[in-house]
Amino acid sequence: MTATLRVLKPGLLTTVQDLGRPWAVASGVSPGGAMDRFAHQAANLLAGNDVSAATLECTLAGPRLAAERECVIAITGGDLDPHVNEAEAPMWTSIRLAAGDELSFASRRGGARAYVAVAGGVQADRWLGSLSTNLLVARGGMHGRALAAGDAIAVGAALVEEEGRALAAHLVPDYTDHALPSVTGPQPRPELFGAPYRLSPESNRMGFRLEGASLEQPPQEILSFVLVAGCVQVPHDGRPILLMADHQTAGGYPVAAVVVSAAMRIAAQLAPGDELRFEEISIERALEMRAAQRAALDSLTS
Repeated sequence: MTATLRVLKPGLLTTVQDLGRPWAVASGVSPGGAMDRFAHQAANLLAGNDVSAATLECTLAGPRLAAERECVIAITGGDLDPHVNEAEAPMWTSIRLAAGDELSFASRRGGARAYVAVAGGVQADRWLGSLSTNLLVARGGMHGRALAAGDAIAVGAALVEEEGRALAAHLVPDYTDHALPSVTGPQPRPELFGAPYRLSPESNRMGFRLEGASLEQPPQEILSFVLVAGCVQVPHDGRPILLMADHQTAGGYPVAAVVVSAAMRIAAQLAPGDELRFEEISIERALEMRAAQRAALDSLTS
């Protein structure tokens, strides 16, 4: 398969991600996939792909990529200051790279993860029906690892190669508001809501450890139960853990709250040291938020 992009510098942590393996959860396999699914899906739609195509997830410091041939790309998510041939490149819009052009990222200006979609979709190793990289077991993506200098990135046949498609400005997420709308969990802790927390450096794609007020553990034991991304677990030390894309599939720690699916794009853009708080909302409001997010993506296909 002919390479479309060549990795000159890999960035801090750049991996291939799609929508993950939700069907494998029953077998104890982490669902994985893109941390900011809205940005991932929007990038694909802007590049003319199906939302399920694989993209590059760039964490905190982006890569430097050289175009081996002409292609259309889209960059969404956190603002890592993208440039094409040293000139600032637009985000949330599709742009064309000519053979020899270089895409690079200068410095993080906001958010934590940017997504690069290429018309045709990034091609990579498939594991359990998904191209997503699972770093824990070294499967999927680019041979189960982050990108490295010299890697060749191939793409599939493009359905559309149209540049200049853009997400309306008012639909672009506001990643600066770190309030995370959440619903009460099965083991409620009312003191969680509104309390200030800070994202610990001891965080990864499995879960975000939070620094702040400790929460009291219940005296009784809890049987393990199924978990989803967005669960706020309370381990024995009382320091909450927000489960993210590569979370374990079951656990026995209390779950004080669940960040709603439409707000996980905000959580995914948090960086170590960022402050956040949990904001209690109703199920009805959560459904409204999810419908609005779906409508924003639908605007790219209408």
